[in-house]
Amino acid sequence: MGNDQIPQPLSTAAPHRTAARGTSVAGRARWWLIDRIGALWALLTGRPVSLYAASVLRIGYGLLYLVFLLREFPHRHEIWGPDSPWTPALAQQLFDQTGWNSILVLSDSRAYFELCYVLALVTSALFALGWRTRAMSVLFAVVVTSFHARSIFMTDGGDNLILLMALYLVLTACGRRWSLDARRDRLKAARTGSAPEPERSFSTRHLSDARARLVTVVHNCGIFVIAAQVCFLYGSAGLYKIQGATWGGGTALHYALNLELFQPWPALSHLVDAYPMVIAIAGYVTVLLQVAFPFVLFGKLKYPVLAALLGMHAGIAVLLGLPLFSGAMIVADAVFLPDRFYAFVPQLWRRATRRTGMSGPAPGRAAWSGSVPSQGGPSASGSKHRAAPAQNGTTPAAGRTSYQS
Repeated sequence: MGNDQIPQPLSTAAPHRTAARGTSVAGRARWWLIDRIGALWALLTGRPVSLYAASVLRIGYGLLYLVFLLREFPHRHEIWGPDSPWTPALAQQLFDQTGWNSILVLSDSRAYFELCYVLALVTSALFALGWRTRAMSVLFAVVVTSFHARSIFMTDGGDNLILLMALYLVLTACGRRWSLDARRDRLKAARTGSAPEPERSFSTRHLSDARARLVTVVHNCGIFVIAAQVCFLYGSAGLYKIQGATWGGGTALHYALNLELFQPWPALSHLVDAYPMVIAIAGYVTVLLQVAFPFVLFGKLKYPVLAALLGMHAGIAVLLGLPLFSGAMIVADAVFLPDRFYAFVPQLWRRATRRTGMSGPAPGRAAWSGSVPSQGGPSASGSKHRAAPAQNGTTPAAGRTSYQS
């Protein structure tokens, strides 16, 4: 009987221990999932991310499209205008199939086309400068969409990426940094800094908070979509190259360099093609970088990968004569650099100019030149140094505003 009673508590205790262990694992997984969702929600709604990167995208694509329109200014009538072989009637037939549209086909008048072209130039310039950025981003997207759809077969593939980025940048707060809007906000804050804030009602405060939260969420979603688009572009390009026999054999770049359509400087193309081993290694490295790009974004390895991609796009621009495509890709890669990198660039530039003697402190400002507080916070001695020049005039205060921005 004793032997019959011994297994009984073991058989009843084992399921309890298994159930407890299973409950513990399930509980830990549940709380881990809740923590991850909470962290993702906080990242999405807490504060706008990559504001400097969004500004770099705005400046880059605005200037790139402005230069593109200026470069094609002598040929504008043949590409988009009344003299184009792709007539408005053909464009309208294509629109009926694709659902696209363009403001350039609203009239056949040459004066109307010239007006649209001038407005496109002005819009691109103001968008790059960040003047009324929210409205200019919408107008810039309309301009890029209209010119792209009007003669879709007349330009190279670089404008496809610019079109996508122009649509995505409408969602972002790309005028918060390095823009005329940001400068106007700083000046307004400096003028009203000492004035008491007016009382707002309860509903007004909640509406303002809701609007700020909505802008933050939409901006962050736009930045994430831009990053996902670039990752998808690189990954798919690398996977398609793997399927090709020429890329596997290391001869793809050899054939590309010998295409007359992509030889802006034939002598340079033939010079590079004279080194087959270098051509083969460059082809394999290109495929490796493109396939590995989406997997190295969350570590420090992304910086050498981005530097290598920068060199690759520069080579495409020079050797294959595709500056618009290369410029669009280089600007798109800027979204993966953190804001601390862009905040450090002006400091690095000021240090370089001081060392080379390109610029020096103005007379009477030597005492203030070293009093800019560090990023971690002002020290007690730093506050003493800052208090003295502020009594002499308003120039140091304006200088502090520009440095801290």
